[in-house]
Amino acid sequence: MTNSTIQGQANFDAALLGLTLARGGEALHVQLAEALRRLILAGAPPGARLPPSRKLAQELSISRATVLTALDQLTAEGYLQGRQGAGLFVARDLPHLAPPLAQAGDGPAAFGARPVLPFHPGQPDMRQFPHAAWARHLEAAWRQPEAGLLGVPDRFGWPPLREAIAAHLGAWRGIFCSAGQIIVTSGATEALGLAGRLLAPGSIVHVEEPGHAPVRARLAAAGLRCVAVPVDAQGLNPALLRPDAAGVVVTPSRQYPLGMTLPAARRLALLDWAQRAGALVIEDDYDSEFRFTGQPLPALASLDRGARTLYIGSFSKLLSPGIRLGYMLVPAPFLARLHEVIGRAGTQASLVPQPALARFMQSGEFATHLRRMRRLYAQRQSALREALAPLVPDWLVPAIEPSGMHFIVRFGPRLAGLSDRAVEAAAREAGLAVVSLSQYFHEAPPEQGLLLGFAGFEPEDLRAAALRLGACLAGLG
Repeated sequence: MTNSTIQGQANFDAALLGLTLARGGEALHVQLAEALRRLILAGAPPGARLPPSRKLAQELSISRATVLTALDQLTAEGYLQGRQGAGLFVARDLPHLAPPLAQAGDGPAAFGARPVLPFHPGQPDMRQFPHAAWARHLEAAWRQPEAGLLGVPDRFGWPPLREAIAAHLGAWRGIFCSAGQIIVTSGATEALGLAGRLLAPGSIVHVEEPGHAPVRARLAAAGLRCVAVPVDAQGLNPALLRPDAAGVVVTPSRQYPLGMTLPAARRLALLDWAQRAGALVIEDDYDSEFRFTGQPLPALASLDRGARTLYIGSFSKLLSPGIRLGYMLVPAPFLARLHEVIGRAGTQASLVPQPALARFMQSGEFATHLRRMRRLYAQRQSALREALAPLVPDWLVPAIEPSGMHFIVRFGPRLAGLSDRAVEAAAREAGLAVVSLSQYFHEAPPEQGLLLGFAGFEPEDLRAAALRLGACLAGLG
């Protein structure tokens, strides 16, 4: 265990035992779950161990039953993982629904500044963030704020930002909608939770297999029953969907984590199923703007004439996870119900960055930034592919799609029979943040492979990391 790991664990322990809960307000187990969730998302070290429930209960002066209820909730949501005989640990698998680790040089995080390790998937390059333009728009928005910013905020988001998002969806995703259908959220996690509450508790919702564990956790927290549908080389097969299902969560532009694109015939078949079943299609479009050949593909929602598709987008990959803003496009038949779900309190999205983001998008600088990052990430994908060439095909077999921020590599004959979890652990010891593919399989027999992120790293860093990975694999094979 390195000194930084020991220090990160110590800081996490101190933060845990320093939590305070308010008596007489919201239920204590709800407060504790939310406090722990915030600590984890603020930068808790992946794999950090939680203290025993008895010790936590004693330090917080609450019952052990209250602690166990909160821990069970976070385990169900995918934030914590149990190891038999060892206790509970912060999950290592929190890629696209949670903020990535802090960049080196970005200042101290809640648990100390830690550099992002090479190959961390879903990691944008924060060194390319348009700091000067963002500061200009933020100052312009708040130096002499409009009257609407000083009154009671619109619970569905700052109206100019909703208009800018609607315009962006029309230009980049082929979706033509009104600003009234846009709801600004704190990110994809909140949007997914809200979408789940549109369906009756106990309803069946299909999820992709493999898929992201926090998606299942969010739906389960809304009282829904997740039924997995195995994907094939073309993605999700609508023929496998049950007629009594109330919904499906799908990543059609780029299946997560495998990366394939759902073809047009299956998209139309999926929409036909939704129409016949009266079901809701939840389209998670997490990084589709980063397509390296041609224009980004039209979204599934752009084909939906039956108004059954709820579209979820986020600015975490496009700009920065620190902005903590996302959005959802709600089909007209579901708007009244969602307004009821959100109620008077509104969403969790902060108002502070919303006018700056609206100005940034309206100025055209946002589109310019996306085009620039798309070119940059394409170069980095190419650099990593070339750097891995000496390992192909004996050690690794890449499955590279012309899009995204990571790609999959499966194991060649030199690694036959080896567990990808063992490779992940060895790579971590070598300072590489590869992620095992098998952990995304929840019901079907897991495939063995690795996710390699490339977007957040310079070509020379990727080449050096590929050499380190090769040495690591040689030690295992």
